[in-house]
Amino acid sequence: MQQLFFHDNDNFWFETLRSLGHIAYGGADLGEVLYTAGRIKSGDYDSWYEEWAGTAERLGKVADEAERGGHTVTARDTYLRVSNYYRTAEFFLHGDPDDPRIRTAYDRSVEAFHRYVDLAGPTIERIAVPYEDTTLPGYFYPSPLPGRQPLIVMHNGFDGTAEEMRFMGALAAQERGYHVLCFDGPGQPGTRHTQGLLFRPDWENVVGPVIDHALGRPEVDPEKISLYGASLGGLLCVRAAAYEPRLKAVIANDGVYDLGALGARFLGGDRDTVERALRAESAPEADAAIAAAMRQHPGARWAFENGQFVMGGDTPRAFAARSLDYHLRGIAERVSCAVLICEAVADLFFEGQPEQVYNALTTRDKTLLRFTEEEGADAHCHFGAQRYAAGRMLDWLDERTPVVR
Repeated sequence: MQQLFFHDNDNFWFETLRSLGHIAYGGADLGEVLYTAGRIKSGDYDSWYEEWAGTAERLGKVADEAERGGHTVTARDTYLRVSNYYRTAEFFLHGDPDDPRIRTAYDRSVEAFHRYVDLAGPTIERIAVPYEDTTLPGYFYPSPLPGRQPLIVMHNGFDGTAEEMRFMGALAAQERGYHVLCFDGPGQPGTRHTQGLLFRPDWENVVGPVIDHALGRPEVDPEKISLYGASLGGLLCVRAAAYEPRLKAVIANDGVYDLGALGARFLGGDRDTVERALRAESAPEADAAIAAAMRQHPGARWAFENGQFVMGGDTPRAFAARSLDYHLRGIAERVSCAVLICEAVADLFFEGQPEQVYNALTTRDKTLLRFTEEEGADAHCHFGAQRYAAGRMLDWLDERTPVVR
């Protein structure tokens, strides 16, 4: 897809496209995104924050005024966009975990979404899923159809929120008659920002309690539960399915086989050699190579900084070592349910990995679905073509866990 902004910075463009894509389900408006992006200095994280936060703050006042005036629809719709713009604002700030703007923008994003929920009536409710000695925040979107209906559990990936899942499949699934439960697991914003929880690779121990919670709802058909994971969530959901027998289907959007391969990309050499260097007590050459990559490549800088923020590690190399534990080798083969692996042909982050996942799967019902430039869906997670992508994915699911009409 042609870059309209930030021709020298793929990550700034991708995150702009991400918000543009959310127009499809009410998370943005074209003029607001174009105006905001046009004012940002490419590669400048402070400029990125200031412009997106400025747009969000201005619209927040519009929403507040509309609500005070009794204009419920205007307020509801505007709060939804405010939430997305604040989410976007703090995206690149995680290199300094103590930056107060991170928590300020995140809290305002969630607060705006909660205001949307309050005005949306019975179409969505806030939930708290019991998990170990705490809870996971999330949302339940009830099916508009009567009787027991199938459930899709949805989660984001390395950097996205449960709130954002509304634009990435939740509303599309609800419109088709599914119940939808979206949540933030450990390491994701709803737990990282508020509880300090970090990612864990054994995602089945996260999904299990979520399914337990969902089955407390009599309107959920226990025989028709599926799991959808976005971005890194595409790896996590397949991992969970390998050990969670209650799942009937999984959608990986997109397929991710080995997160640790990203570190290997910058260090060079085969994975075993890279792993020894990353896990070594001292590896000055590896440290220097990572530092050079972070200076030279905007995407590398963001990936290592965000990785330390959400997975831990005192140094970029320590995070990279932890990332090695996130893979599907010897795990994908255990999955027995139906699996849809999505692939973006111009994926900025995980090119070639969806096919690796597909080839590793031994389940009888597996599908590799490629999204192309011609479809406007060739970007990671198919941002810019959310309605088209949702249709393809959910039509596949309809044939495996159909709603009852």
